[in-house]
Amino acid sequence: MEKRTFSNPILPGFYPDPSICRVGEDYYMVTSSFVYFPGLPVFHSRDLVHWEQTGHGIERPGQLDYKNCETSLGLWAPTIRWHCGKFYIINTFVSEGREARRDNFIITADSPEGPWSDPIFIEGADGIDPSLFFDDDGRVWYTGNFITGEALYEGHHGIYLCELDADTFQFKGERTVIWDGAATRSKWIEAPHLYKKDGYYYLMVAEGGTFVNHSVMMARSEQIEGLYEPCPRNPILTHRHMPLDIPVSVVGHGDLFETQNGEWWMVLLGIRTYQETHFNTGRETFLIPMRWASDGWPMADNETGMVNIEERLPNLKQHPVLPLPSWDSFGEDSLSFQWNTIHPPGEPFYSLSKRSGWLRLYLKKETMEEICCPSFIGRRQQHKSFLAKTLMEFVPENENEECGICLVQDDRYHYSFVTGMRDGRQVIRLYKVEDSKKELARELATDRKYTEDSGECRQKIAGQIYFTVFCTGETYEFYYGYKENQMIPFQKDMEASLLSSDVNEGFTGAYLGPYATSNGKESDAYGDFDWFVYQGL
Repeated sequence: MEKRTFSNPILPGFYPDPSICRVGEDYYMVTSSFVYFPGLPVFHSRDLVHWEQTGHGIERPGQLDYKNCETSLGLWAPTIRWHCGKFYIINTFVSEGREARRDNFIITADSPEGPWSDPIFIEGADGIDPSLFFDDDGRVWYTGNFITGEALYEGHHGIYLCELDADTFQFKGERTVIWDGAATRSKWIEAPHLYKKDGYYYLMVAEGGTFVNHSVMMARSEQIEGLYEPCPRNPILTHRHMPLDIPVSVVGHGDLFETQNGEWWMVLLGIRTYQETHFNTGRETFLIPMRWASDGWPMADNETGMVNIEERLPNLKQHPVLPLPSWDSFGEDSLSFQWNTIHPPGEPFYSLSKRSGWLRLYLKKETMEEICCPSFIGRRQQHKSFLAKTLMEFVPENENEECGICLVQDDRYHYSFVTGMRDGRQVIRLYKVEDSKKELARELATDRKYTEDSGECRQKIAGQIYFTVFCTGETYEFYYGYKENQMIPFQKDMEASLLSSDVNEGFTGAYLGPYATSNGKESDAYGDFDWFVYQGL
């Protein structure tokens, strides 16, 4: 019998703050990316269940200066919209602290695949989570969050509205506060989106912060500038009344839309925890059916009124897409979409052409403990349990040089599983960085010797090593070997919770991938990676 349900999340792993738009029978979605580059991943689907990434909104290093942003700053919640043949993404770039500098900008494209334009910054647009609304009369409106100058309580924020010039994307006229959190005693109101239906303007927001009390709220008005009446049964969607260890928790920050067949759905973020509160996969994208009740307010359209792991399929023809392969042999001219760097590279530090079919990673003096662009290429942890493995060739020239795999939450929390050299011999090391304190968890000097006269053939023998990382859900286990099927235990029972977003109160999820460093010194060395495999379990 044909399966009539789908599995949430629809975008597993660190894909938070989803926004969606429909163009005919096609759906396009964008999510936050913070300091990872390329940024603002863009996805396409025709059935809302199977999604294929088509590109990034921020794809060129020259598009945006990431400055010296720590991991949870950078590109926050975007909104994607389509109007009169053009795609728009509006976004906040956050720097100098979470409540410091916030620059809001718009990029445009004729196709969601790009190229996307350089950012046009909106003068005077403060706050976060901007959204665009194209009204029937041709006017363009900006909604965004603001932090009140005289906060009446912790988390006293609000939502403001201002018209945009359709050509310059700059404010015209005066801004209007359309939801002051004090009126409903709301905390941390953000993520505004405007919709128009049956003579009303509906304003949807998130409230309660990004963790336990996260929720989706709704208000409406017959005039776009208000007054907005809150829904009498707010929140219209939340799991705040449930324990964190249910299958999906911390739901919020949604975007509402109608299919071509008249169904209503919402994309929104949520988390999947282990050990009650931990979640290495970060905030993920989920999908829930919605309907409009007889009183004109939206509500969840399922038996539980909650976001479920298994949900009924949308009334759309199924369009499966090929998932990104778990095995990357680095045989293309460019990295596939799942790979990111931390910050845009100032200078190229990797190559796919220097050695055909291999990823060459040049050592940089920067380390993962710094706020910088290290020599690291990572992909999201998308499953609670997984196995990752790579074949690497690395012959260090000096004892400060190391190359291997890094698992990272941010510069303050990560594991580095690397090989280096001491007294001419191969050394394998595992580092643990917790709250910026670096600890050598284990070091093993092998019987493999690096020799001064090692030619190309000798390098392959001396420097070839397999690294494997296995995640049980609660722990990371590290293995090495010199044959493809060989897994020699190196260190087990390293706590996975070190990379959980709740431990460091970060906004991202865990990443893992090839890493190389010369630890503060200049180097001409490099490591070659033949392939990298990631398999969810």
